[in-house]
Amino acid sequence: MIKKKISIENKISFKLYGNSKKFSNNYNRVFNEILNNIDNSQNTYNLFSDTFKLNFNASKLKFFKKFKEIVIIGMGGSVLGSEAIYNFLRKKIKKNLYFLNNMDADKLIQLKKKNLKKVLFLIISKSGNTLETISNLLALNILRKNAKNIIIISEKKNNFLYFLSQKFNLLFIEHKEFIGGRYSVLSEVGIVPAFLMGLKIKYFRHDLKKYFKKSNNKILKESAIKLASLLLKGKYTNLIFLNYSSQLEKFLYWLQQLIAESLGKDGKGFLPTISNNPKDHHSLLQLYLDGPKDKIFYIFSVEEKYDLKLKTNVLRNNLKYLNNKNLNFIKSAQRLALMQSLKIKKIPFREIKIREDDEESLVELFSYFILETSIIGKLISVNPFDQPAVEQVKNSTNKILK
Repeated sequence: MIKKKISIENKISFKLYGNSKKFSNNYNRVFNEILNNIDNSQNTYNLFSDTFKLNFNASKLKFFKKFKEIVIIGMGGSVLGSEAIYNFLRKKIKKNLYFLNNMDADKLIQLKKKNLKKVLFLIISKSGNTLETISNLLALNILRKNAKNIIIISEKKNNFLYFLSQKFNLLFIEHKEFIGGRYSVLSEVGIVPAFLMGLKIKYFRHDLKKYFKKSNNKILKESAIKLASLLLKGKYTNLIFLNYSSQLEKFLYWLQQLIAESLGKDGKGFLPTISNNPKDHHSLLQLYLDGPKDKIFYIFSVEEKYDLKLKTNVLRNNLKYLNNKNLNFIKSAQRLALMQSLKIKKIPFREIKIREDDEESLVELFSYFILETSIIGKLISVNPFDQPAVEQVKNSTNKILK
């Protein structure tokens, strides 16, 4: 990866399902197709191009930066990216953000106790018709003519949110039609919230094309081929995200949707599960190590800089080794011990280490997994950009409600 801010190492050993040369040739073909279309303004991969244009003017949003409390209403990819940004960069952000990302009456009731005129509301839905987003918005009863605390992001089409923006004269930002929600974090969907959080958006859009340089995609090729082969083989069906940093939890929910919704088609796909550690060492580790061998483990950690040491004189002799130990060092020891066990038991895993908790590191994570996931989809012959089963349930729900 670029600048070595994050590193990815695969400990996945197996025979490729099928001809390895064919896999490599297919990867090269897919990668070259992406590279050749990156400057196409109607292509998802245009996200990484220098020609990509954001559909908003930062100077026109400066008025909204005065709000110290922000509520983001959305579902799935419309909200998970901004949650990941807020969670990972929380130490840099001096505002309070709330995310309405489910149908949660208790959360709505608590929110309505605030002076909502002093709260900025950002409502995001690609289709503009997302049932849960509309329901949460209407339940808050915040719609007012010329309201100066509401921003709407959706496609500029005949949809409900665009209709509301016109009817009530609300600030409207167009969601690009060719970018699906789960791929949209580096577009207006993630960049507008980052700007309103007070972050410098130049770090989110700087030289993203660098991820396509051959010197930087060796691990991408290796990983995409191995994971695509595993999916076709059908032996490993679960991805377990072993998370050793609270900063990464929301990012992993973003990644969970990206992988599940992009690859879960035609009887294929991984089931990604988030496991926060070392807590889960005491509840799930037995299953992980001695249960069914149907899992690949992704081990995530951040090189945290806090200095919380255990200093005490009350320790018995058999625990004196803990004295003056850094809390992060103890957690790292637990992570390393787990990896040793995975190696001994020949359980496949990947280690993803983040060395800096800054914007560039987070963008590297977003960019890498967007590319890897979409390439895997193409290698296993599924469309990584649609979600037909989801649309089927949406349509059935609307029929029941009507």
